[in-house]
Amino acid sequence: MIYRAGHIVLKPLSHALYRPTIRGAENVPATGGVILASNHLSFIDSFAIPLAAPRKVRFLAKDDYFTGGGPRGAVLRELFEGIGAIPVDRRSSRAAQESLDAALEVLGEGDAFGIYPEGTRSRDGRLYRGRTGVAFLALTAAVPVVPVALAGTQDIQPVGARFPRLAKVSVTFGAPLDFTQRYAGVPQGRARRAVTDEIMDAIAALSGQPRADTYNELPPEASGPAIAV
Repeated sequence: MIYRAGHIVLKPLSHALYRPTIRGAENVPATGGVILASNHLSFIDSFAIPLAAPRKVRFLAKDDYFTGGGPRGAVLRELFEGIGAIPVDRRSSRAAQESLDAALEVLGEGDAFGIYPEGTRSRDGRLYRGRTGVAFLALTAAVPVVPVALAGTQDIQPVGARFPRLAKVSVTFGAPLDFTQRYAGVPQGRARRAVTDEIMDAIAALSGQPRADTYNELPPEASGPAIAV
């Protein structure tokens, strides 16, 4: 109910303000578990994808967004509940495993789950090496992966900016990737690395971003699971 109400309000509002260009929405399967794996440029990304996708997409979000006080805390809580975000405690020693468990539950229920294989947003515009959590989910849940490319969201709320700005945004959904049969019998570690690299190649082809051969690390003041926002 909260998701539907939030979507009804936020989708037309965001489209009116930002007029996003949406490509390939037909590539998102209408039903069944599916992973939407995207590049990550901004805090806004977890709103841009659900508001552009043709079906409900669940993302992980820091539990701080659900527990803050004052007017700002109330607004953030309503926004994240409105898009169906799943709170996760990034300070927990089991945060990474709890995040994967939450994602598998979403996929097991036949829903769409959004993930950023880079782990945290890019601060220089490059596409960083993907972490293998996305491959673990795809292979364990036996679901397809739709690569997603965002552009322009970094201009809505640049790193360090307190308030959103108007900017041109595009969301591109690529053709689904199915790994369920191709990696049968391949050792788990090798399969997860290969699947992750294939997903990142697909994202790069859609986004046109320059590649970085390293992992994108969380800033010193942050900590938490690589698959969380």
